[in-house]
Amino acid sequence: MPIPNLDDIRRPALELLAERGTLTKISEVFDLLAPKFDLTDEDLAEMLPSNTQRKWHNRVNWACYDLFKAGLLDRPTKGHYQINASGQNVLLEGPPQITRKYLAEISESFLKFVTPNQDKGLVIPPQPTLFTESRTPDEQIESAFSQLNESLASELQAQMAKMDPFRFEQLVVDLLFAMGYGGSREEAAKITKKSNDEGIDGVINEDRLGLDVIYVQAKRWQGTVGRKEIQSFVGALAGQQANKGVFITTSEFAQTAIDYAKSVQQKVILIDGTRLAELMIEHNIGVTTARTISLKRIDSDYFEEN
Repeated sequence: MPIPNLDDIRRPALELLAERGTLTKISEVFDLLAPKFDLTDEDLAEMLPSNTQRKWHNRVNWACYDLFKAGLLDRPTKGHYQINASGQNVLLEGPPQITRKYLAEISESFLKFVTPNQDKGLVIPPQPTLFTESRTPDEQIESAFSQLNESLASELQAQMAKMDPFRFEQLVVDLLFAMGYGGSREEAAKITKKSNDEGIDGVINEDRLGLDVIYVQAKRWQGTVGRKEIQSFVGALAGQQANKGVFITTSEFAQTAIDYAKSVQQKVILIDGTRLAELMIEHNIGVTTARTISLKRIDSDYFEEN
């Protein structure tokens, strides 16, 4: 089954800690709580989009932290929780589902936790999802980051659609060099339009020593690239006795083109406008950093006694 959200995890976590009645490591909570939701090994292995932490661990961590900030759990040391009298009372009198809205109603400390500027006299804009959001803060940050990148990718595609074809080829050179191809910048710049090489725009070294080369075709197109164009490119590779090629376009590929590229003996990589924009963002081509946010967490080693 899908990994439960925060609202569905808080009460079972509180009940588990009540059953144990002793100080419990968060890692034990991960393991003991999972069977209550019939989670499979595949469910438990699911990662956050950033691939930095397991989703199940992230959600249980935040569920317990919310309970701690609401005063229902004690945390004498980092990563260890124990239920207290307030937590026991909530199990007796509280609702079957413990939401952030409920925690804010029963705990002033939790309300201050989710609205940190409230007691500073600052005006807080309406936040309709403040108490209804079921994702963890980590998931919200990653989702917002993903949405911003999707918007940026759309803007990049719109800009590339208006570029001069030769300037677009230079963009491709810059990207391939940033990705580690071409050896030196001067060598990478040698990828130029070759009118005599039908179906091929240029050649770039795959490694710094030039032990192998990749043939490239870059098309600033508006329409869908079909099988015919890929077939022509593959034929040009065969004419050069080449085994590797990259076909880059600002538009998209028809499924017939994708299937054909997979079926040929040569290794042909297709990069459409969406993937091209993603690679440009990843390798900082045509984009600049507007703001850097540093997310910090406790350095437990610093506070350990020698």
